[in-house]
Amino acid sequence: MTELVSLDEVWTARDLLAGIVRVTPLEPSRPLHAALGGPAWLKCENLQRAGSYKVRGAYVRISRLSAAERARGVVAASAGNHAQGVALAAGLVGTHATVFMPVNAPLPKVAATKGYGAQVELAGANVDEALVAAQTFAERTGAVLIHPFDHRDVIAGQGTVALEILEQCPEVRTIVTGVGGGGLISGMSVVVKALRPDVRVIGVQADGAAAFPPSLVAGEPVRLPAFATIADGIAVGRPGDVTFTHVRRLVDEVVTVSEEDISRALLMLLERGKQVVEPAGAVGVAALLAGAVEVQTPVVAVLSGGNIDPLLMLRVIEHGLAAAGRYLRVTVRCSDRPGQLASLLGEIAERRANVVDVVHQRANPHLRLGEVEVALSVETRGVEHSDTLISALRASGYQVTIGPEA
Repeated sequence: MTELVSLDEVWTARDLLAGIVRVTPLEPSRPLHAALGGPAWLKCENLQRAGSYKVRGAYVRISRLSAAERARGVVAASAGNHAQGVALAAGLVGTHATVFMPVNAPLPKVAATKGYGAQVELAGANVDEALVAAQTFAERTGAVLIHPFDHRDVIAGQGTVALEILEQCPEVRTIVTGVGGGGLISGMSVVVKALRPDVRVIGVQADGAAAFPPSLVAGEPVRLPAFATIADGIAVGRPGDVTFTHVRRLVDEVVTVSEEDISRALLMLLERGKQVVEPAGAVGVAALLAGAVEVQTPVVAVLSGGNIDPLLMLRVIEHGLAAAGRYLRVTVRCSDRPGQLASLLGEIAERRANVVDVVHQRANPHLRLGEVEVALSVETRGVEHSDTLISALRASGYQVTIGPEA
């Protein structure tokens, strides 16, 4: 049976990290307070060096390598955050890092990893496949593999996040954080259950990449046959052996959230919290906003990373607006006569909705003779406003279809 990481190991890791990582701020969240009926805080690891908590575990692991191991260099696999953490830590320690990243890894994360001095190799469609390439490289060259989550030093380093939370918010009753391979929640749960066993620790995974729930049911790590999510930082197909043991024994609950839940959370964090957070970093907030878990307040949600591709941010904002009922796509069928388009747009303007774009077409074979189809994207003030607009258009005789195809 795997021996759990001890609290002493986390305290030692904290000593190693002194002067290396930031003690990140704990910020209050009014929207979460209102939704939960009690105090809610955000642990801002998105403001950590290299943009996520990953540098904590990476530095602890690499700093403990022998001189001979450092001379051989290190190798890692990551979708981006662990890559940047390893690259930064390797530079601080004085060793060379090679990082394998999936071929579709966000370009800003690739560029940032190179900027920290690592050599980047693109391999595989996801982190699991990149990890296989990294393991092969380690066997061939002698480089030391720095696993993204399944190592005691890494878990101990990540656990220092919880030490800070308990000091910054001693009255905390619930801690919620995202889960990929399980390194962060494993280290945090070691600390919390040793120092404050009354505090609940809850993990959150994306619906499309939730390997822990079936693994916990099976009693052992289970590999997902396929997985996909916008939360690339937690898109892991199988829990680690070491982390699974920690989660099974120490974590109170693991829940899942949808892509829409994540998009809404990102939009709220950007709009109300002024926080730039990547999808994986927002899943804890997503679970709280969606009511995916019952919590006791005060609650702390960990914003585990802020390394988001600006292009993805644009898509997520649009998706989040749509999920919140503030960005409406509709297709309207109407008669093909002069002034009809102007009349339709006038109806929309009268109800104080803003048209973003319009596509007017006659060539759809499903249209009857004398009919046209108008696809519109419209900004509204929310779900109620959208419903009112659609009802008004239909009352005026328009055939309205709602959907992304518009």
